[in-house]
Formats: sequence, structure tokens, C-alpha cells
Amino acid sequence: MKQRVIFFLTIALLTANSGSSLDFSGILDSTVALRAGAGEAAAFSFGIEEYANIRMQARLREQAVFYGAFNVIAAAGDYAADAAMLAAFTDAATPPGINSTAYVYGENYIAGIELERLHFRLNGEIADFDGGLMRIPFGYGQIWGPSDFLNPKNPLKPDARPRAILGGAVSFYPSDFFKLLGFGAAPQDPFSPNEGFIAGLSADYHWDKMSLQGLYSFELPKPGSQWGIYHAGISVKADLEAGLVMDALYTYNHEANTKIDGLSFSIGADYSFFNGSLIVLAEYLYNGETSSTALGFGGGFSNNHYLYTGFTWRFNDFTNAGLALISGFDDVSFTPVVSVHHELFQGATLMVSAQLPLDRDLFSGDGNRGELGPLPPGSPIGRYFDCSVKLRLRF
Repeated sequence: MKQRVIFFLTIALLTANSGSSLDFSGILDSTVALRAGAGEAAAFSFGIEEYANIRMQARLREQAVFYGAFNVIAAAGDYAADAAMLAAFTDAATPPGINSTAYVYGENYIAGIELERLHFRLNGEIADFDGGLMRIPFGYGQIWGPSDFLNPKNPLKPDARPRAILGGAVSFYPSDFFKLLGFGAAPQDPFSPNEGFIAGLSADYHWDKMSLQGLYSFELPKPGSQWGIYHAGISVKADLEAGLVMDALYTYNHEANTKIDGLSFSIGADYSFFNGSLIVLAEYLYNGETSSTALGFGGGFSNNHYLYTGFTWRFNDFTNAGLALISGFDDVSFTPVVSVHHELFQGATLMVSAQLPLDRDLFSGDGNRGELGPLPPGSPIGRYFDCSVKLRLRF
């Protein structure tokens, strides 16, 4: 399988360079990271990663477009250990005889190729159809994204590209301001023939300074259950003196005895000062225990109340610095994130980022460990400090 992917990628790159209709673009990230470990993790460790996201697009006359993307990775140190841990976890949940590990182990690095996107679009006079391995985004939330239940976000990993889903979508445009979307997605368990299949509808309407989206979906019952899962949500954004956004999704899961805890709700605003030099962004999240953003139900958060506060200062067109604070109020834990971006020349950016998890146990040693702290509850390993330096090349 890996040989086929490499062959297909090589043919695609050669075709792109031969002047055909296949366009080729992407990014190359060269990253070095330093981590101070907590719990059973090493006191200090480092990681090196070479990562490329290679994208392809080909237009077939005016009726169809092909899209493809691959992630190509070589890693050592912390990055390799994290990848190996993820692969081991994935393999543990895979049926016998199926090997899902995507990495090849060398003498001082591991390497892998991952298919990220592979889909097409058919353009019609009254509707467009998209099908394949792709992203179907929902909601206008910038940080938490409760409505984006097929591709959940995590502000602790701002550079992570959203995962794709295997499915299809039909888009209708009754007017220039109105869009209707019908979509379907394969079950979360790829070996399931029908249980867990998701189907739904969304509608978007845009005014001059405001946009509104409604969303509904139904997930067929999973094995051993007679009840499906329902999602219904609304998302609003407005461009007034400040940029305002509200995003809410209610998930009804009969097996989880859902009540108000099926609600995931975020509201936020951004505003710029000093002629756009300073940008301030704040967004609050209520995370119900069985909602779309909850741990074990599609998301990754275990507390109820969170707040993201971010400040970005633009020194000039080439350099900006950011300071963000991600707060969990239930267990009083925080993760400050500091970042600096500097454009070396067109297509090349140097990026420095650091995270410093904090909680009550760090200062008092009273055992009150927080989700956003150095050593989250239930985890044997964590981190007191995490810093990365990345060179990003766009081609």
C-alpha cells in the first residue's frame, strides 16, 4: 500500500512539473522542539520533525475538479515517540490482521506518508456535488467550533490541519446569499456496513454584515443500540464595530441520557486597536458532558467552562507576536501560549511558539491537578514547558 502511495505521489509531482493541468502546491515545515516533562516523562527531551503537506488540483474542463493532498513526515525524538504512541493506540483498536501503523522505522528517525484529502467536485447549473475524503466544515466559531462536530478543533494545537471525513455533499444556491447543503458521512468505525452513518442538512444565509447558519444531522444507531444520535445547531457571525460570533450545537444521545449536558455553546468577539496593530480575541465555551466537544463524545474537553483570550501585535507587515491564555475554570487550570512569526522573505516564515501549563498543584502541591495543567488527571506523563521553532516554506 505504501509503495502505491509513493508511486502515485511521484507521478503526480512529475505531472505537475511537466506543465499539465494538474496544479501542485504545499508547505514544508522544519521543526525543532524542546520539552520539560512532568510525571513519568523525561525531565528534558527534544524532537525534530520534517513535515510536508503536498496538495494537488486538476480541473476537468468546467464540469469537474479533482483534489488530493498527502502528509509526508520524518521525525525523531519527542515527535517520533508521540507518533509511535498514537500508532500503538490505533493498532490496539484495529481488528486482527489489519495493520494501521503508517510509519517506517529507520536508524535515527521514523517516516510516514498519510493520505489527507482525496475528493472531487462536479459543477452543475443548479447544484454542486462533492464526494470523497474531504472536510465538511460547519459553524463560524474561530476557537472552539461546537458546530464543527465532524472535524473538531483544539486551540492547544493551532497548527493542526482538520481531519477529513469520507462522505459526500450536495450544495444548492437558490440565490447569491443563500446556500443549502445536504451531506452524508461514513460511520466512525470504518468496518461498519451501516451503523453510525451520518446524514444531515445545513442552510446558510448572508447579509451585508451578518451571516446565519442552521444545522441538523442524524446518526444511525451503533451496534447494540436502538437509538441514533441527533445534532441540531445554529451559528451566527456579525461584523459590527467588533467581530461577533455565536456557535451552538445540541446533541441528543438517548444512550447517554442526554439533558442540558448535550449542549456545546461558544460566544466570542474580536476587536482591533491602533489602526489594526493590536488584535484582541476572546471566546467562551460551555462544554456539556455529552456534547460535541466533550471527551469521549467526539471532542477532547472534560470540564464545563473555558475561556480563550488572545492578543496579537503586528509590528509591521513581516513580524507579529501573540499571547494567548486558555483557561479551564472548573479545575482552575491554564495554558499560556506565546508565539512570534517573522517572514524572512516571500514564502518563508520563521515561527516560534511556547506553552506553559499551570494549575493549583504546580504551586501548592495539594494534588489538585487540572486538565490544562502540567500533568492532567489520569495521565502518567505531561509537560511543564513546551517550545518549538519552525521554519515554514510555502511552494
